[in-house]
Amino acid sequence: MSEQKSLLVFAHSDEAVAFADVDHLISGVGKVNASVALAGAIADGNIKNVIVLGTAGVVGHAGEDRPSLDTIYQVTKLIQHDFPLPSDTVETTGDIVLETQATMATGDVFVSDEKQRNHVKELGASLVDMEGYAYASICQRFNVPLQIFKIPSDYADDSISIDAWDDIAKQKSVQLREFFDKHLS
Repeated sequence: MSEQKSLLVFAHSDEAVAFADVDHLISGVGKVNASVALAGAIADGNIKNVIVLGTAGVVGHAGEDRPSLDTIYQVTKLIQHDFPLPSDTVETTGDIVLETQATMATGDVFVSDEKQRNHVKELGASLVDMEGYAYASICQRFNVPLQIFKIPSDYADDSISIDAWDDIAKQKSVQLREFFDKHLS
């Protein structure tokens, strides 16, 4: 049997541009893509733990205790904001390595207006993405420890275009790589 390895996962290729020299999985955007890609990788491989790195949107208003766009957060709790489940909170099971922790909401809807942001915030989340809950559910199902680290890319509003997000995600990838080299490699 081969030695178990850590699996590094990104949702979007722009989030991984600074990791070209490191083995990683690009799952694709959304809960279905995330679930299928991660379940397949865990089933096919000898995975000891999963580390997810990527970007997230911030909910909350200026002046509140909202996450900074320049800080990396370790996500410790996840909820779905677009589909109610009986057990609507999933916790990550990997080691805590950061003091800056967050609860993140996941949904297949791109959060971009105040009504959506307020809904996510009412659920207790300060960050929002489109894959995290799926990653956590798959890791829980396969009993694989999971760590999720997110750096905010935007304020979950309509202030940036998709092209601008691509550029921001590439910049955030460099920050994630510095963090990875210092804390996780």
